[in-house]
Amino acid sequence: MDRSQASRRRLLDAGAVEFAAYGVAGARIDRISADAKVSKAQIYSYYSGKEALFDAVLADQVDDILDKAPITADLPGYAVRLYDAYLEQPQLVRLATWARLERVPSGPLFPQADESAKLEVIAAAQRAGRIRADVPAADLHSMVIALAMTWSPSSLTYTATPSDPADDHRRRRAGLAAAVRDAFMRAAG
Repeated sequence: MDRSQASRRRLLDAGAVEFAAYGVAGARIDRISADAKVSKAQIYSYYSGKEALFDAVLADQVDDILDKAPITADLPGYAVRLYDAYLEQPQLVRLATWARLERVPSGPLFPQADESAKLEVIAAAQRAGRIRADVPAADLHSMVIALAMTWSPSSLTYTATPSDPADDHRRRRAGLAAAVRDAFMRAAG
């Protein structure tokens, strides 16, 4: 990794911490600069401003989650992979929540994103009779994500952490997988 790439990586990491804690409005470029050990001038040479840096940070975090939790027709497994990814990377949920609160109060959070490949995975399993077909693939995908976020930093009831007892994580994973399986999967026949 060259110096420029290393600087950008440090900016994305420092930006993730800062934006997750304070949102776009409350985040400070000075703090990001100090934490990343990158000058403010360098930040502005990479990104046109705080909004553009936030966009880059959020995209980076989403890409990381997509790598850790790829969608498959095994929706219970997908939901559990998301649960684990949110545990490992709670700042993504906080960043997405800030984006929803400060920037995109309704409609899709990522209107420019092409979700067709993900939705086709579900639609193909619906056509094959593996997943219930009476719910549109996009709605089903949204519900699975919401179930996986039950214990995430956006939870209204309880936010899990990696330091919770292992038995609690096992119980939550099993319950999540069972709920998704019972709600959306069709028995193999």
